[in-house]
Parts: sequence; structure tokens; C-alpha cells
Amino acid sequence: MLVLPDRDAAEEAAEEFGATQPDLGELEVVRDALAGEDDAEDAQWLVVAEAPDTGWTPALLHALDTLAAAYEGWREEA
Repeated sequence: MLVLPDRDAAEEAAEEFGATQPDLGELEVVRDALAGEDDAEDAQWLVVAEAPDTGWTPALLHALDTLAAAYEGWREEA
């Protein structure tokens, strides 16, 4: 799962990664409000992907880390 600062970044990252890794299927973009915050400005956006049949290889994890950094986010284990 990638954690990104805004919806546009999450949608762009999901589109980009989905295009380069079609075997992951459709990537889900969801809003994750920070604890105790109701304001949409205080939300993070997640790009959620299921592990491929072969599992998360080091190359795939590196690609996720690189993509997350490009959009000022990070990768978290789900």
C-alpha cells in the first residue's frame, strides 16, 4: 500500500504503476482520514494493491518505493 498526500497524487501513482505492472490488476485508491480529523485537508490517500501470484519481489517493492517517493509519499505493509 502506498500512502500519498492527496487524491491527485494517489490517482496518478495508481495509473502509472498499473500501466507498468498490469499483472497487479486494478489498484484501489481510498481516502484515509487522520485520527480525530474531519477536514478533508487532513486526509491521506492510499493506493492499495494485492500481491501478485508470485508475491512481492524485491524489484517490485523497490518500484513501489521509488513511485511513492516521486509523489512525496511512502510504502506501508498492509
